[in-house]
Amino acid sequence: MIYLKSDIEIQKMRESAQIVSRTLGLVAKHLEPGVTTASLDRIAEEYIASQGGRPAFKGYGSPKNPFPGTLCISINEEVVHGIPSESRVIQEGDLVSIDCGVEKNGYFGDHAFTFGVGEISEENHHLLQTTLESLYLGIDQAIHGNKMGDVSHAIQSHCEGHGYGVVRSLVGHGLGKSLHEEPSVPNFGKPGTGERLRDGLTLAIEPMVNAGTWKVETLHDGWTIVTADGSNSAHYEHDIVVRDGEADILSTFEYITELDKNQSVTIPTYG
Repeated sequence: MIYLKSDIEIQKMRESAQIVSRTLGLVAKHLEPGVTTASLDRIAEEYIASQGGRPAFKGYGSPKNPFPGTLCISINEEVVHGIPSESRVIQEGDLVSIDCGVEKNGYFGDHAFTFGVGEISEENHHLLQTTLESLYLGIDQAIHGNKMGDVSHAIQSHCEGHGYGVVRSLVGHGLGKSLHEEPSVPNFGKPGTGERLRDGLTLAIEPMVNAGTWKVETLHDGWTIVTADGSNSAHYEHDIVVRDGEADILSTFEYITELDKNQSVTIPTYG
């Protein structure tokens, strides 16, 4: 069932989403060659607690294999759901996707950003740039009266137009009182098809785009998803609410893009 949110609920979601934004910005300040993904995870968990929030990912999933981290940290060919580890060390030139979720006052925020560490190749920068552009092109279509396929097609056509593979088996989603709510938000589809978008609908739109094939595989840990051909991947995610005139972005990358002077991190720009 799809739940449309009231203005009060949207404000609570915005608060949770902003905690995620600040968490990503804080983690980015520490993202440099030589640091472990586990150390970044600890920074995030401590900050979220200081803001009165709860990490939404930690303990998520099956009781037999709950996700152990506060952050999903996925590097290079890892698409999503990478598990933080003391043995995983960030290297110069890596693409590092950091996905974070927070629950506060019963409502969730959930979004992601992919960083280039130090000097990255032109090919990798183009992948990041194109994926970020596709996110905003999808958001532009998230208005009252449009169809979900309008969002999906905008993302797919932009990325495939640059020769990239758009992941099919992983999609965006609704969110609110639950981390994952209906409807699904595919990153591929035909315009004019799918769920009709209505005011008050809250979505996490998140293109996951590979430099090569769109096909992915899951590693033996049961969480980490990688590209089937070993190519690099990028992932960006915003929380939005559907409005009549334009999508209202609840999360923000402002806290991250302020870090442009940090030479350890490459941040693509949109527009």
